[in-house]
Parts: sequence; structure tokens; C-alpha cells
Amino acid sequence: MLVAAPHGGRSYPAELLSGMRRADYSCLRLEDRFVDQLAQQVARQTGATLLLAEAPRAMLDLNRAVEDVDWEMVRGGAPAGTRHSIANRRARSGLGLVPRRLAGLGEIWKHPLKREELEARIAGIHQPYHRALGQALEELRDRWGAALLVDLHSMPPLKRNYPGEQPAQFVIGDRFGASCDGMLVARAFRYFAAKERPAAHNRPYAGGYVLDRHAQPSRGIHAIQLEVCRATYLDRQFDQPSPDLPIMAGGIAGMVRILAGEIAEIGRDRNLPLAAE
Repeated sequence: MLVAAPHGGRSYPAELLSGMRRADYSCLRLEDRFVDQLAQQVARQTGATLLLAEAPRAMLDLNRAVEDVDWEMVRGGAPAGTRHSIANRRARSGLGLVPRRLAGLGEIWKHPLKREELEARIAGIHQPYHRALGQALEELRDRWGAALLVDLHSMPPLKRNYPGEQPAQFVIGDRFGASCDGMLVARAFRYFAAKERPAAHNRPYAGGYVLDRHAQPSRGIHAIQLEVCRATYLDRQFDQPSPDLPIMAGGIAGMVRILAGEIAEIGRDRNLPLAAE
């Protein structure tokens, strides 16, 4: 098992903060605030491998492809030969590799981003993070026969679709079945149901670039994205941890322990010798 938190980074260089129009507003809304503390407690309770991003999402979004750039925010524009495609669809909404716009604020930055700065962030943050994640998953798979990534995120409270509905506190994303064995997802849902914690599947979050890049179920590497409602572990302003954070971490740790047993079984099955025909 590997637990990762790509949006939990809070190490803000002074230059980055000074370049924001409203740093307090943008940081609070871009971060998966204190999801790194959830991940740390889960790893400590379960022994799962842990990977935390320290660079904040405002600097670089590790759940985006390097092609997912809004070149209008980059001084000098796109390099010659760059083609706009479906790869930068998130950038056009304002939340690409480097976030540009937020609802309620508009433009995040006072000035355009220098192209060499963008390239430095890719080389110094994006590439090392994904290299480390890929290597860790390969090592786990080689040791156990199979590996499961829990890509941990947080989400604003979901709205009710009808009166009396209890919105999901968790959303399990598996790229609509492409990133993970369905039995693992089903087991996670049974776990949350037993704990009376409402959970949803793929909507509104099905997973992103991390799952697209690293999940390879046919090779024994499975991945889910787990979104946790911020109201379950943060204060009312979604700014600081609440007393419920350890409770929520314990609940997630229980899911990780259950899925560890399941992925170990998948790994053992993969390593069984084939019968002669």
C-alpha cells in the first residue's frame, strides 16, 4: 500500500506569495488543507508507504500533465510547435499545471509567469515527484506481487441533490474502472457502508493525471483517488484541523488495512505458477 498526498504541500516561497493578488484566499482554496496530516497519521497507523508533496499546488499541480498549461499566462507564450489539445483542457478552466484563476477572485497572479520558471518547476518538482511515485509502486509490486496507491485528496462539502439526502463524505475515483480492480473498490464501499460513512463513486471526482500515469492493473499496479470531505476534519472555515482529524485518519486507516489484505491476495494470485496444459 502507498498513500500519497500531491495537493497537501504548504512550503510557500516568499516570492510566490508576493506574486499573488490575494495569497490568503488563493492558498486556502487551492490546497487540500492539512490532508498531509491525514496521510501521515494513516501511514503511521498502517505501515503504508507514504509520499507527501511539500511544494504547494499554487506553484505546480502534480495531478496535471506537463502539457496542461495555459500559455497565455506565460511570458513569451508557448514554445514553437506546441499544439493545444485535450491535454490542456484543465488549463482552459483556470486550473492547469499552474493554476491561473479561481471562482470569486479571477486572476490569481499579479504578473505573467516566466517560461524558464515554469521549466524549472517541472524539472525540480513534477519530474522528481512522479519518478519517486513510479519507483515506489514498482518496488511494492515487485515485493508483494501487486501494489495499490491511495491518492489522497480533500473536497469541499458536496451539495444535496434532494431534501434529506446525506451527501457523500468520501468519493472513490478509479477512472471509471480503468485504474483499479473492481473488487478493491467494492471492498472499500462495503467498509464505508459498515461505518455508516456515505461514499460516492467517480462523481464528481473520478481521478486525474496521477491515476492515468501510474495505474497499470494488468501489471499489478492499482490506484484509487480518495476525496475526503473537509467538513469531516477541518474547522468551519476549512482553515485549521478540528478535533475530528484523528477520528477521520483512523477511519481511513481502517480502509487501508482492509485493502492491504485484498491487494496482498491479488499479488499472491499473480505469483502462482500456471498449471501445465
